[in-house]
Amino acid sequence: MKPVNANPISDRMNVKFVCQRTLKQIAFCEGVGLHSGEPVSLILHPAPAGSGIVFKRSDVDVDKAIVAASWDNVVDTRLCSTIGNEHDVRVSTVEHLMAALSGCGVDNALIEIDGPEVPIMDGSSGPFVKLIETAGLVEQDEPRRVIRILKSVEVQVGESRAVLEPAERCSLDVEIDFKGTAVEEQALNVGFVNGAFCKELASARTFGFLHEVEAMRAAGLARGGSLDNAIVVDGAKIMNEDGLRFDDEFVRHKILDAVGDLYLAGALIVGSFSGARCGHAINNKLLHALFADEDAWCYDVISGEDMKNAVDGGIWTEEVVAAGVA
Repeated sequence: MKPVNANPISDRMNVKFVCQRTLKQIAFCEGVGLHSGEPVSLILHPAPAGSGIVFKRSDVDVDKAIVAASWDNVVDTRLCSTIGNEHDVRVSTVEHLMAALSGCGVDNALIEIDGPEVPIMDGSSGPFVKLIETAGLVEQDEPRRVIRILKSVEVQVGESRAVLEPAERCSLDVEIDFKGTAVEEQALNVGFVNGAFCKELASARTFGFLHEVEAMRAAGLARGGSLDNAIVVDGAKIMNEDGLRFDDEFVRHKILDAVGDLYLAGALIVGSFSGARCGHAINNKLLHALFADEDAWCYDVISGEDMKNAVDGGIWTEEVVAAGVA
């Protein structure tokens, strides 16, 4: 295992480091799969320190059920991020739940699910954030490990581009371009601090275009999709009666997806992410490029003092850090 880097942030004496966190108790939800349309239930369980985020399929043989939420277990990036194990047991549409776990600062959790697809809920991370809040969080006895970016890593496929660069804080800068539609061009930079994920990104919903939805349904996909769990765009028109939650909800959701995809790195990334026309495929290619270059990253730990300037974590607001909880 790559050792923790001894750099100015972690090379301090008598500093209280931020501890890993898991759920205080179990929490349950149920919904439908976006593509299968099948009902699915999901249970969040506490997990030991150092175990990370792990999915367990309760509908398959127990010796084949475990699928670790890892970048190198991603087996499909069409329309969503799908992870799988050596037995070809898969869990799809993991990105919204992974984003919620990242944004709330959950390091370790066992996610029990009775089907091959995480429920779409309302198309955002908001219901999962509420689920985590219901369960509550508890500190564990090991320091929280993060991944620090040491040099720029970039991937480009056609017009899609994604970059990770060194920075003293986490930030995400994304541009999208759907000219001739209600989406148009949107860009947003979000500093991943002081609860920004839960405040600014979590409730942004996934979106699709009416002609694409019709084509997907003809191909046996998007069977669970509806105006209750996605924004549907028909040219210059938003089909949803209640309209948008944010004027720039589309780019906010793209950033939400990136947060979830990047948390498959196995730890929060301290660095700057920027993406242009990015999606699940290029986000995963970026992680492959990052881990292929051992000089581009290192593991590190974060002190309570640094937390308010470096990384998010849901309730890790400046007030909480100042109060000594972190």
